[in-house]
Parts: sequence; C-alpha cells; structure tokens
Amino acid sequence: MNSLAKVPVTVVTGFLGSGKTTLIQHLLANANGKKLAVLVNEFGSVGVDGEILKSCADASCPEENIIELANGCICCTVADDFIPTMEQLLARSVRPDHILIETSGLALPKPLLKAFDWPQIRSRITVDGVIALADAEAVAAGRFAPNPDAVEAQRAADENLDHETPLSEVFEDQIACADIVLLTKADLAGAAGLEAARAAITAEMSRRVPMLAVTDGAIDARVILGLGAAAENDLAARPSHHDGEGEHEHDDFASVVIDLPEVSDVDALVASVQRLAREQNVLRAKGYIAVAGKPMRLLLQAVGERVRHQFDKPWGAGVRQSKLVVIGEQGDIDEAAIRAGLGISGLGISRLGISGLGS
Repeated sequence: MNSLAKVPVTVVTGFLGSGKTTLIQHLLANANGKKLAVLVNEFGSVGVDGEILKSCADASCPEENIIELANGCICCTVADDFIPTMEQLLARSVRPDHILIETSGLALPKPLLKAFDWPQIRSRITVDGVIALADAEAVAAGRFAPNPDAVEAQRAADENLDHETPLSEVFEDQIACADIVLLTKADLAGAAGLEAARAAITAEMSRRVPMLAVTDGAIDARVILGLGAAAENDLAARPSHHDGEGEHEHDDFASVVIDLPEVSDVDALVASVQRLAREQNVLRAKGYIAVAGKPMRLLLQAVGERVRHQFDKPWGAGVRQSKLVVIGEQGDIDEAAIRAGLGISGLGISRLGISGLGS
C-alpha cells in the first residue's frame, strides 16, 4: 500500500440485533485478500460481539486486529478511545487495507463521522461508506419503537405533543447517515415484510440510497466495500435529530449485566428472556451461558422475543461463568424484576447478581 494513501473505513451501524456482527463475520471470511481490522463498540460492560468476531480471526484479520472499545458509546468517547485506537492501527508496520467499525446498536453515526476530521487522523483515513442494517421483520412490524400502540395512544390523546420515542430517533439517525441500507433477516420477513420495511425506511430518508435484502450477513464484499463515499466530507447530506447539539448522551438507555451460575434448562432460560421482552420491554439480551454437563459455552442473543442460541466454543481453562447483558430504555430496566424473571423454577439458578450498569 502507498504510505500516502488514506486507509478506507467502513462504519457498520444499525439498531440492536440487526445483524452487524453476522455481517462482519461474513466479510472476514470473504476478505478477497484484503488485510482487515475491526473495531467493535459495545453498549454495556461485557464484550460479547468482540468475542464472537475474535473466534473468526484468520490471516486476513488476525486476532490483534480485532479491537473492542467497551468504555461507552463510540460516538461519545472519541478523544478517549477512538482516536488513540486509530492512531495505534495506523502506526503498525503492516497497516490494514480496510478498517471495519461495528458501532453499538445505540450509537449515532454522525458524531463518529465528525471525528474523522480530527487533526491526528484526517490525512490518513477516510470513511469509505456507512452501511446501515435494519431488521426487515422488525421494521415491517414497527418494532424499532418499544411500544408502538402506546405511542399512538399518547399521540391521539394530545395532538400538540411530539411523542417520538428515543428508539425511533436512533433508528432514523442511523438510516439518514447511510450510503447503503441492508434489510437483514430477509428470510424471516418474507416478500411482504421486505416491501413493508422498504416503504417504512423510504419514508424516513431524505435521499435515495440502495436498499438490499440480506440473509445471514451474506453479501459480496465488493458491493459494500470500496464505495469511496468520503462521508466525512458529506455531513450536510446526512441529517440528524441531534444536529446543532454540542454533545449528546444516551441516558434514555440502560444496561445491566447479570451473573448466573450454570443453567440446567436452556428452554426455560429462553422462555424467561422472552417473557422479559414481553412484560418489561427489554430490547436486547446477549451473553455467554454455562450449561450444566456441557463443555462448550452457549452464545445467547435476543432481539425482543426472538431468541437465538448456539454452542460456539469450549470454555477453556477460565472460569465457567454465565453473563447476560440486558438492554432497554431507562424506565424499563428494573434490576430486581430482571433477577426475579430469570430466577424462575426450572432454570437451575440458585443466585443472581447485578455486576455492572452500563451508561
């Protein structure tokens, strides 16, 4: 690589559980000879997504090129985390051909784009493109809002109030910043769901961008890498609800990390997670679970009531410790209720504790 050439960076944004990690896994497995690096930003204190991606490390993207930024939302910790990390990557003797940034599901992409104008890095990197992922099935059903029926009831009760939810603002900001929108989980949405999702997203966009259906993150890397968008120079075309604000915070959202001992009944755990989504409006749950009698750890990921789980790799020499990150809107995260909900009979859980609270 010419040392004077800017390293392209692709920002992968999208709401909680939209499939960002799955997409990046696919890109790592189909790098077409490119040397990649990945920055993973988590909301909460347990790096589940980073662990998933590190299990995919290979010659095109060695494990040391997969870096977790877990000290808060990347768009709020630019000076402390993002800039120093980028400087370290660019200073390596073999610098990457392309950098992928997986933002937190709650991150606003535009403040991150502004960081590319920082003097330390602006002459050495460029935003090749912003890829926004949207769960087609969820969007078609309006589930990017925590409770659409309640929002509409409030709107009907007082036509003078703006009842737009924080979740919808996050979703709209991510879509408005995109160069390409990927409609993920197309197999679950079906043709009608995809059409409804396209219509819903189009209604929120100020400009036309390609919208592509994807299943299991499978898309040709040539379609989304190498766009040459230079997005850091095109901010005016990417409107945000937060334009004009000096800073923003994520006080609308909270996360708790639940420590669990071994679980004996996975089905019961899944049912309890689904119940938390239904009864307490939990948006996202993810973590590694120790299952009694099983040497491998169970990766559990939930978006609302949709729960997926699989054994990914052995625990190894470390402590077999289940940790589950639970994310929701601030008013919906009730620590005691979450503990009670996960401690139902049949789970094989004897104790629960909150080990940390994300910002």
